[in-house]
Order: sequence, then C-alpha cells, then structure tokens
Amino acid sequence: MSQDTSLNRDDRQAVLDLVRRAARTHLLDGGTQPADRKADGSWVTDTDHAMQADLRAGLAERFPEHGFLGEEMSVAEQEEAWRECLDGRPTWVVDPLDGTSNFRVGFPVFSVTVALLVGGKSVFGVVLDPCRDECFHAARGEGAWLNGEPLSLDDEPKQALESSLATVDFKRLPAEIATRLACEPPYASQRSIGSVALDWCWVATHRVQVYVHGKQKLWDYAAGQLILHEAGGASADLDGEIDYLDRPLEPLPRSAVAATHVELLEDWMDVLRAKA
Repeated sequence: MSQDTSLNRDDRQAVLDLVRRAARTHLLDGGTQPADRKADGSWVTDTDHAMQADLRAGLAERFPEHGFLGEEMSVAEQEEAWRECLDGRPTWVVDPLDGTSNFRVGFPVFSVTVALLVGGKSVFGVVLDPCRDECFHAARGEGAWLNGEPLSLDDEPKQALESSLATVDFKRLPAEIATRLACEPPYASQRSIGSVALDWCWVATHRVQVYVHGKQKLWDYAAGQLILHEAGGASADLDGEIDYLDRPLEPLPRSAVAATHVELLEDWMDVLRAKA
C-alpha cells in the first residue's frame, strides 16, 4: 500500500466483518467480570486480551504486510510499531475494548475501535458499539457511515453553545477548567459515557454537539477523529492546535476538543481557554 492509498471495498468489508465477529464472540455475554489495574491505573480484563488476539490474528491473515499497534501490547512493542508506522509501514491501531471500566461492571456502553494508519495518518477507521449494534466507519476523503448509511453534519441544524449537549470527561481535565464547567456550564446539559471512541462518534451523529477530554491515547481517537472529520465536524486540542487529517497523529496522550461545526468549535474553545 502506498502512502496515499486507502483500502478497497472488499478489504473494508472484511475489516467490518472481523470486528463484528470478534465482538459477538467476546463482548455480548453481559454481566460482570474480574479486572486488574494496569501500571497507568486503567482497567484490563481477560476479554481485552482475547479481543486483541482475535483482531490481530484476523488482520494479519488479511493484511500480512501490515503492522499492528494494540493497547494491550507492551510499551516497547507499541513504540516499535509506531516507529515502523512513521517509516511507511501501514499499521493497524486497535483498542480492543474501549470502556473497560463500564464493561467490567455490566454498564452497557463500550466499543471496539480499529484504525489503519499510513505514515502516521488515519486512512480508515471503525468504531463498533456492540450493545446498540451500531457500526461507524470512515475512509479518508470519502466520507463516514453508520451501519452503511452516510453521516453528514451538513444536514443537521447548527446549534449555539448555550443550547448544545456536551460530553465532558471531568476526571482528566485541568482542575481550573473542570471547576469552571461544573460551576458555570456554558452548554444546556452534560454527559459522560465512558468510551472515548463513542464520544467522537456521537458528535459525528449530532447526538451531542460539543466534547472535551483532557487525556486520550492514540488508539482511543485514531478512528473516531477520522469519523468525525469525514462527517463534517471539527476538532482541536486544549492548546488551540486545530486537527487536520493531513497531519500525522500524536503517539503521546493528548487532549481533545470537538464540535459538530467549525463555528461552534471556536465558541467552545473560547470558553475552555478563558482565564479565570
């Protein structure tokens, strides 16, 4: 695969089928399950590892020349996979279970997220919500879809910030911003659903209009950010750096600010970056 080539239709469908098949096998039994804390404090279950193993094997069978970078790999393995990606090797970036904190206690909001990166840039992304049987995907420069139906924020009404529904992850925000949003909310109402990938997708579907998260990793946003942008949304980080699809993604944790359209993003950024 060259740096500017995406997947063909059959390859895309094969990836969608693989993600759905793995989710049916591992994620739909319900109930609670034991979990352990990782070094960074996040939760991991046997299901995280089983999902990653299935996805890795399926992708390797279909795309033997591609690399793989999964959340449950060691840091050394992730760093090597990222170096190979920047050197030109097409690389699958995978979070096998985004929302493990929800999953482990039976709270039915979690997802599987898979993105293909070429030269560090997302060219194809999938986010599956198995509990609602919703499969989001996007191809760079071609659009975004939900269960095969096109997603376009151009078709949605442009809302003002004060009438918007927001998803906010207070836990990872700077204390000053979190306190200000809690005490003086600039939006109509706020939610936190516990799956970063679905946060991005729910902005792409206009279910929420603005979003902020203080610290997410490459596998959390590689697919969701592409889906939002291909649907017509906009995003940046808390420093005001606007996201563009032609710019390589960041391997280190980063903040994320998103909105359904550019003007709303600007208003949202003004609030978030205002000094007390």
